[in-house]
Amino acid sequence: MAQATRVIDKEKRQDMSGAVGFRLREAALILALALAGYLLLSLWSYQPADPGWSTTGTDDLIVNLGGIVGAWLADALLYGFGFPAYLSPLMLAFSGWLLFSWGKTADSESALHFWVIKAVGLLMAVASASGLSTLSLISFAGLLPLGAGGVLGEVVGHGFEAVFGAAGTALLLLAILLTGVTLFTGLSWLMVVDRLGAVAMLVMTYAARWLREFKVNLLARHARQQREQTFREQNDKIKDRKKIRVEPILNVTEPSQREEKERQVPLFENAEEPGMPTLALLDMPQASVGGYSEEVLQALSRQVELKLKDFGVEVQVVEVQPGPVVTRFELQPAPGIKVSRISGLAKDLARALSVSSVRIVEVIPGKPVVGLEIPNEHREMVRLREILGCAEYENSKSPLMMALGKDIAGRPVVVNLEKMPHLLVAGTTGSGKSVGINAMILSLLYKATPEEVRLIMIDPKMLELSVYEDIPHLLTPVVTDMKEAANALRWCVAEMERRYPLMAAMGVRNIAGYNKKVKEAIDRGEPILDPTVDLVDGEPAPILEPLPFIVVVIDELADMMMVVGKQVEELIARLAQKARASGIHLILATQRPSVDVITGLIKANIPTRMAFQVSSRIDSRTILDQMGAEQLLGQGDMLYLPPGTGLPERVHGAFVDDHEVHQVVAFLKKNAQPNYLEEITQDLSSDDESSFADASDAEQDVLYDQAVQIVTESRRASVSGVQRRL
Repeated sequence: MAQATRVIDKEKRQDMSGAVGFRLREAALILALALAGYLLLSLWSYQPADPGWSTTGTDDLIVNLGGIVGAWLADALLYGFGFPAYLSPLMLAFSGWLLFSWGKTADSESALHFWVIKAVGLLMAVASASGLSTLSLISFAGLLPLGAGGVLGEVVGHGFEAVFGAAGTALLLLAILLTGVTLFTGLSWLMVVDRLGAVAMLVMTYAARWLREFKVNLLARHARQQREQTFREQNDKIKDRKKIRVEPILNVTEPSQREEKERQVPLFENAEEPGMPTLALLDMPQASVGGYSEEVLQALSRQVELKLKDFGVEVQVVEVQPGPVVTRFELQPAPGIKVSRISGLAKDLARALSVSSVRIVEVIPGKPVVGLEIPNEHREMVRLREILGCAEYENSKSPLMMALGKDIAGRPVVVNLEKMPHLLVAGTTGSGKSVGINAMILSLLYKATPEEVRLIMIDPKMLELSVYEDIPHLLTPVVTDMKEAANALRWCVAEMERRYPLMAAMGVRNIAGYNKKVKEAIDRGEPILDPTVDLVDGEPAPILEPLPFIVVVIDELADMMMVVGKQVEELIARLAQKARASGIHLILATQRPSVDVITGLIKANIPTRMAFQVSSRIDSRTILDQMGAEQLLGQGDMLYLPPGTGLPERVHGAFVDDHEVHQVVAFLKKNAQPNYLEEITQDLSSDDESSFADASDAEQDVLYDQAVQIVTESRRASVSGVQRRL
C-alpha cells in the first residue's frame, strides 16, 4: 500500500514537472517573439544620426522606434554583422520556436548536443552571410556603420579571400551558408530542389497548355478568316448568278369523282355496289404544316455548298424540290468531281446540317445532277383516304390497284399488282412495314369485290392480319399455323396448274382475257362449257364462270422459312415463276431481310421490291441490291423499286390507323359473309407428292422397267450398255 502510494506521488510529481516545463517553454516562446518584434522595429527604424554603440549621435531627438536601447542594439548588430543583422529577428523567433517544440516532442538527443548543433549552424550561417555581404554588397553599405558585412564580415570575407581567392571564397562561403542553415533549421536542400522542380514542372505544364490553346485559337482565327473570305467569295458568286429555282408546293392530289360524290348528301339510297366501303370510314387528312420557307431553302442551299466545299467537293445547287416529308436539293458537281465522293459524305453532311440523316441520289433520270434529300423540319402526315380519293386510283380499271403514298414532290403513288406481278417487302420493327401492308390490303378491298379478288392471308405472328378475319374476300380463315400455310401454298400451285389448261383451251394469254371472254359469252346468253372436263356417262360439262384474282399475303416470311424451310421456298418460287398469267400474286413481307430468308431463288423471281428503313447497308443490299434503305427516316418512309428498273423511287407511305381498319372490316362483314374453301389448308401432301414427283421419281420413268429387264438378261449393269440398247 505504501509502495502504491509512492508510485502515485511520483507520477503526480512528474505530471506537475511536465506542466511547469510546458508553461516555461510557452513563456520563453512568447518572450522570444516579443524580442524579435522589438528587434525588427529597431533595425527597421535605424538611423545613423541616433546615438549608438559606434557613434555618439548628432541629434538630441531619437528617431528609432525602439528608443535609446533600440538605437544602441541596432547599431551594435549592424556594426558587428552588417546586412545579415536584419535576419536576427527571424533567427530569434525561430530559436524561441525550437525551445518550445524541442521539449514538447521528446527528442532522443540530449539538450546539450541539440543546442550545440543549432549554435554551430547559426554561427556558420551568420559568419558566411556576413563574409558574402562584405564581398558582394559593397556598393549598398553607405548607411551602415562598418561595411555590408560588419566587423565579422571584414574578418571572414577578407581573410578567406586572402587564402582561397575571390571565386573560391564565394563558393566556400556559399557552401558554409547552406550547411549552417541546414544545421540550424533542419532544412533539406534536396527537398527544396525537388519541390522547386515540381513547381517548375507545374509551371511548364500550364505554360505548354496555354501555348497549345494559343495555337488552337490562332489556327481557329486563321480558319475563321479563311471562312469569312470564302463566304465573301461565295456572296460575290451569289450576287453574280441567278437565284435558285424552288419548285412551288402544290396540292397535286386531284380528287376523284367518287370523293366528290361521297361529299354530297344523297337524297335516295344508292343501290350501286352496296358492298363497297366508303371513304367516310377513313380519317380525313390534316392540314399541311408545310416544310421550309423559300428563304430558309435559299440559306440551306448556300450551307450545303459551303459544307461540301469544306470537304473539298465543289458543287452548285441548281434546284430545290420541297416535299411532304423530305426536300431534295439538286446538285451540279464541278468538272472532275465523282459522284462517289459526294455519296461517301452522307453522314458528315447529316452532322454538318444538324439533321438525322441525308440520302444521296446518285442518278436522277433525265437530269445531269445529283440529288441530296434532307428531312423537313415539320413532317406531313400522308393519309390513306387522300390517296384512295385521287383520280389516279379511281380511274384505273385493274382491281389490283394499290395506294402506296406520296413521292418526294407530293404526287400520289398508285401501283398495279397485276403488272408487278409479285411484291417483296422488308423493314425493321417500327419502320412502318405493317402499316404499309394494311394500306395495300385496304386498297384492294376498296377497289375490288369478292368476286374479283380473293385473299389468302398467312400471319405467323397471329397479330397483324387477324383483324381481317371473316371478311368476304378471304378464301380461307387467316392462316397462323405454318404447316397449314404450306398446304395453302400447295393449293395455290394446284390452282395455278388447273387454270393454265383452261386458259390454253380458251385461247387466251392471261386471266383478264379469260374473264373477258367468259363474261361476253354469258352476256350473249351462250355460256361456255368447261373444255377440260372429260364427260362421263353423258353428264354435261360445267359452265365456266369468271375466275377471281388471288392475292397471297405473307406477313412474316422469316418465321415460315424457319419452320417449313425448303419446301415453302420451292412453292413460292413456282408461284413467282408461273402464277402471273393465272391471276395469283404474292406479297411477301419480312423484318429480317437476310440471305437465308430472301434467298436467291426468291429474289430472282420477284423483281418488285419495297424497302422500309433497315438497320444496315447489308440489309439494304439484300432487298434492293443497293444501299440507301438504311438512311430512311422510318414511320412509312420507303424505297420502292418498280419492275424493269434499277432506280428506286422514294415514297412516303400512307398512314392508316387501327380504328380505320376495324371500321372497314366491320363494314365488309355486315354486307357479306365469307365463303371459305376448306380444302385450301387440308393436308394433301400424299396426292401432291404423286403429282409433283412424277417428273423426279425414277420409279415412274417409262424406261425404268425396260432397263431393269436388260440388266437382268445380260447380267451386266453397264451405263453404256443400257444406253446402246435403249
